Amino acid sequence: MARPDAETRESRENTPVRPRVGHIQFLNCVPLYWGLARTGNLLDLDLTKDTPEKLSDQLVGGSLDIGPITCVEYLRHADELLVLPDIAVGSDGPVMSCVIVSKVPLAELDGRRVALGSTSRTSVRLARLLLEEREGVRPEYFSCPPDLEAMLADAEAAVLIGDPALRAYLGQAAEHGLTVHDLGEMWKEWTGLPFVFAVWAARRDFVERSPELTAAVHRAFLESRDLSLVEAREVAAHTARWEPFDATVLERYFSEALDFSLGERQLAGVAEFARRVAHDSGFAADVTVRLLEPAPVVV
Repeated sequence: MARPDAETRESRENTPVRPRVGHIQFLNCVPLYWGLARTGNLLDLDLTKDTPEKLSDQLVGGSLDIGPITCVEYLRHADELLVLPDIAVGSDGPVMSCVIVSKVPLAELDGRRVALGSTSRTSVRLARLLLEEREGVRPEYFSCPPDLEAMLADAEAAVLIGDPALRAYLGQAAEHGLTVHDLGEMWKEWTGLPFVFAVWAARRDFVERSPELTAAVHRAFLESRDLSLVEAREVAAHTARWEPFDATVLERYFSEALDFSLGERQLAGVAEFARRVAHDSGFAADVTVRLLEPAPVVV
């Protein structure tokens, strides 16, 4: 007869463990998680909510199995991760929630102070790229928490992402006589390509241990995304009950501004971004994006 401690250990080892999955705590990811509750898949996940920057660090560090990771951090750790196909957070034009808010025209920012919000390395790097290579200016950058008033107290412009950026885009900036420049729109005008701010990826060691579970999580996110886009009006109306944004605006944001796909054009955008910033970003200019392959079918 097995001893009690051995029985306990065996029971624990045979108990299914929920995958540890990250959730970006911004409005731009509401559609990717709305459907998880509607389909019942949410209960199958051990969900961690945080900022893009912190979730990226947790995925790379191994405290998450699957989750969103900013484009820059994925490219730095591509050998350790596999990207889930056809799901991302990006835009194919104006994105509304990744912006430069400026007191002066961008062409006048040479040598002047620009505050960088501290929640997304990818948006910050994109903003620097656009200012330096597209606008031809070399500002003096400094990092600080993403509060527009505090940022502009000691700067001529500020880079914001997520909900603070959306507030600025929808009127906060105009109320203070400031100009908003949409990073997604600037990139599209410059390159003709979509921009991918974050991908969903799984740790290679987790995929090797649990390929079928990884595939199940991938399917759950795709189902959630698809359901949420069909029900975008309902998602927006529900979200507007708790957020300071009009439901009509949120519906446009969820269904038109944001691009939750990851196909050939989006991957071309990732490759172009990598080529332009690799020299000082910690990865090769031709880094390969490796996609999760379909799990083997068990007969």
